[in-house]
Amino acid sequence: MQYSYEHLEIQKTLRRFIDDEINPHVDEWEAAEIFPAHEVFKKLGNLGMLGLNKPEAFGGAGLDYSYAMAMAEALGHISCGGVPMAIGVQTDMCTPALARFGSDELRREFLAPAIAGDMVGCIGVSEPGAGSDVAGLKSHARKDGGDYLISGQKMWITNSLQADWMCMLVNTSDGPVHRNKSLVMVPMNLPGIEKAKKIRKIGMDSSDTGLIYFDNVRVPQRYRIGEEGQGFVYQMQQFQEERLWAAASSLESMEDCIAQTIEWAQQRQMFGATLADQQWVQFKLAELKTEVEALRALTYRACDLHVKGEDVLELASMAKLKTGRLTRQVADTCLQFWGGMGFTLENRVSRLYRDGRLGSIGGGADEVMLGILAKTMGIAKRPPRG
Repeated sequence: MQYSYEHLEIQKTLRRFIDDEINPHVDEWEAAEIFPAHEVFKKLGNLGMLGLNKPEAFGGAGLDYSYAMAMAEALGHISCGGVPMAIGVQTDMCTPALARFGSDELRREFLAPAIAGDMVGCIGVSEPGAGSDVAGLKSHARKDGGDYLISGQKMWITNSLQADWMCMLVNTSDGPVHRNKSLVMVPMNLPGIEKAKKIRKIGMDSSDTGLIYFDNVRVPQRYRIGEEGQGFVYQMQQFQEERLWAAASSLESMEDCIAQTIEWAQQRQMFGATLADQQWVQFKLAELKTEVEALRALTYRACDLHVKGEDVLELASMAKLKTGRLTRQVADTCLQFWGGMGFTLENRVSRLYRDGRLGSIGGGADEVMLGILAKTMGIAKRPPRG
């Protein structure tokens, strides 16, 4: 895959917006442990950035996924992890299934305002007892006339304290765990919803993360996305784009970390020379830059095949696995070279060290990615669907 002039112009526009409207406020938002999602998303919506690969009929640009990939990569220019993650939830985590399988009525009511930046969305999958094990979630919906009555909990939900709606994965029957789930659009202002707790984290500070309770929340069955019982399948498809997004959005932040460390090392005097004069430092930074470029090639290849309509489960899982591990390696190595300065909160490298740790947990832990790869490689047996 190679970016066209149009891809590069999108990135240029987005980076200019980030420099003017986001990065000057990041320190303030990090300290407040929240950022004004509605305000930022509306500005992004006005730029046409929230629906690049979404249908034109609902306000999107109707472009292929490579344009969403270009946007994700440019989001790495933001000087923290929490804000780009929140934007990625809106564009690549809570809206793909809605755009692909939702009825026109649902897309008019939820997708169009999300693309315009008039509504903030979130994706409700994880629960206190079910994170990477999506099949094990316990929240449930029972039918009552033409409605669902939804009860349960969702935890670790990005954007949920500001969200206008949740794309919620919930059990809608007592059948086999891979065929009893549905994705349901749930407005977050309904009776029975309690935003119970703001979860404080060791990183991604500017992103709000909530524990949400649902107590017999009445939602029309027409708010279900696609067919009943297909939610697990739809969510697995959403995960592929989420994992490609995670890989693309990490590239620039790692490059910036390496570049800032080189600049620091060239100034830092030690034992009559600069830190950058040490061959060990030179070699380690060269290795890291090489690894980032290798991840870029893997991510671009996966994106190219995804655009062509091919199944990229294996490549997206590889990219997600490599992203989490490489972000940790880059941040940890660079922080070590910064010495005591790297152990301060204000340092951008220390921020990547904290924020980047989520990459090996969220969206499927490293071990889940390895399990997927073992199955796609034919090493491990696939369990029966049930």
